[in-house]
Amino acid sequence: MTATSADGSGEQAAIDARLSRERADTLTQIATLSAAVGEIIAAATGVAVDDEHDPEGQTIAFERAQATALLDQARARLADIDAAFDRVRAGAYGICVRCGQPIAAARLEARPAAALCIGCASKR
Repeated sequence: MTATSADGSGEQAAIDARLSRERADTLTQIATLSAAVGEIIAAATGVAVDDEHDPEGQTIAFERAQATALLDQARARLADIDAAFDRVRAGAYGICVRCGQPIAAARLEARPAAALCIGCASKR
């Protein structure tokens, strides 16, 4: 972790910076994926697609489903990041929401929005 002042504000600033970077990256990913889904939909609406008999129809449907799933995952990650900001404000960041034990620093470094310790996450 980083050096902290007596009141922990240095560590708080580092946490806020990591979460802010994660949030910005996720918002960029959401915008990119939203545009991709829009392009796939636009491409499909201009063409008569018969998914059952047209090999390209299956490809378009698969691409749309894949891009939509990735978009859903990015939106869920954004919600996780926002929840992590809430935990920071509540003074509960780094504490497992299930068992109440500290979340390992290495886990938080890898996944700044982690809400579960590795033990509880592995039980899911």
